[in-house]
Formats: sequence, C-alpha cells, structure tokens
Amino acid sequence: MKEYVISKNDAGQRLDRWLAKTVPLLPGPLAQKYIRLKRVKVNGKGSKRDVRLQIGDVLQLYINDEFFQQPSEENAFLSVFQPRLDLVYEDEHLLLVNKRPGLVVHPDETERVNTLITHIQAYLYQKKEWSPYREHSFAPALCNRIDRNTGGIVIAAKDAETLRIMNQKIRDREISKYYLAIIHGKMNPPSGKLEGFLLKNEDKKQVKVFDHPISGGKSAATLYRTLQSRNGLSLVECELLTGRTHQIRAQFAAAGHPLLGDGKYGREKDNKRYGRSFQALYSYRLSFDFTTDGGILDYLNGKYFQVSQVDFVDEYFPNT
Repeated sequence: MKEYVISKNDAGQRLDRWLAKTVPLLPGPLAQKYIRLKRVKVNGKGSKRDVRLQIGDVLQLYINDEFFQQPSEENAFLSVFQPRLDLVYEDEHLLLVNKRPGLVVHPDETERVNTLITHIQAYLYQKKEWSPYREHSFAPALCNRIDRNTGGIVIAAKDAETLRIMNQKIRDREISKYYLAIIHGKMNPPSGKLEGFLLKNEDKKQVKVFDHPISGGKSAATLYRTLQSRNGLSLVECELLTGRTHQIRAQFAAAGHPLLGDGKYGREKDNKRYGRSFQALYSYRLSFDFTTDGGILDYLNGKYFQVSQVDFVDEYFPNT
C-alpha cells in the first residue's frame, strides 16, 4: 500500500485522472476496476472515480508495487490490460503468433506500448507463466521479425534454451518460412528462383537489388510459384531461402512486378487503382524441418503451422 497527501498542485483533479498521472503504468480499465473495488481509498473510504480531490485529502492505494515503477521499455507490458494475440500454437516452450499488419514487433521511435512483444509479455505475465521480478528471470523474446505492415507468424520463446535453439535453427535454415504475396502482372516463368545481392540504405530504410556481388551487400534467394493470375494481378507463394530485410518486396520490384500496395518499392498510381495502401504480403506458413538434433524442441520436427485466413487473398482471389 502507498499513501499520498493531496497538495495544492493536485487539488481539483478528478480521482481517476490523478491516478492515471500518478501511476502511469496502471492500465485505465484496471484503475477503474480498483476504484470500484475500493482498493483506492480517499480519507479511508471508497470513492467514485469522478470525485474532485481537495487539499489535504489522504489517498491510500492498494495496488501491486510493480505499477509504481517509472515507465520504461522493460516494463511497458504492465500497461497492457487485455493482450491482443491471435495464437496459432502454444506450448510450454514457445508461442506462434499471427501478427496483424500495422503492428510493430518491437518498441521503436513511434510506439512503445502497443507492440507484439509487449502484448506477448503481458499475456504470459497475466497467466503467471513469467515475471521479470523473479531472480534471474528470462524475458520472453521473438525469434524472428516481420515488417510493421506485413502480417504473419512470429515465433516467441518462453525460455532461454528455446530462444537459443530457434535462433540456431533459423540460421541453419532448418525452419522453412512461406509467404503469400500479390504482385502486379505475371511472373515469367510462373515458378522459379529470384537471386541477387541486397544493399541496405539505412537513411532511407530501403534496400537495392544487384545482380552481382557488391561491397556491403548480402546474398538473397527466394523460391516462388504462381498460384493464380487475375485482373492484372498474380497470387504467388514464396519460400525464403535467406532472410534479408525487405527481401521479397525488393526482389519482386527488381523483377518488374512490385507487390500490390507497396508504397516503398511499387508505384502509387498502380496501388490506388486496386485500393490497397500497404503491401499484400503475409508469412502464412512455418515448417520445422530439422536435420540436426532439436534438443528440447525435437518434438516439433516434421510439423508445420499455417494461418487459416489471409485478408488480401479473400479480397482479390476469392474461392482460392
């Protein structure tokens, strides 16, 4: 329990607004619940959320200590009252989460709280499967990343051993990642392999594709096959053989067939014609194809996981 005495500077505020300012990590809906449950007392009694505080009022807050910390990237999960996760699979070691387009995976300069990893940590904290306040506690971590406006399956490790194994399997290409994408036009041939070297421009947050090795460039390879073509668009399945930044987006654009909706590598006028404002790209399937020992995760070998629905497929290629 923590106790506060209202000073001249805080007098006149509503109780709920004072509480939001004083305990910023406490989610608003939870604060309202605590007020209703009389875990927030004014002069020793329960109170309504819209009561105006007076000089000298004594407030007693029966709230868990962790909510009184200063907000930081490490404790942002406390601010998430109801985690929003579309779980594809979960067991004692990991989560497979279907990330929605528009959600960043990690905190950045534009978003601190509403991120995929924050929602995952809040989910596991509220389930009492994880707490950063235990000695030597491991923080749940992502094993792979997906761009903000790309949707699809992200792997999250619940323990350090899972994170180590997954990172190694990804590096050794023992986890196959499949994407669905819609491109402008038709690929010729309909199936094949895109290869090149990608050079990243950090200032523009963009990559350029070269057909020859270049200083600072990284090799990139993508298998693709056309599933359907209609109305000037093609639905393609892509398998990443390497995992470079913007790999699929940049390679198809370099081949003359940018992704539908891609404002960074495509043409705005073409995207407007189809009413799509962000890239039609989805990491829809993961396959665990271990060729070496998987340790505590060996039970995953030979299994695959797939999302049940991809919005742009339903919109542009119904009945596929």
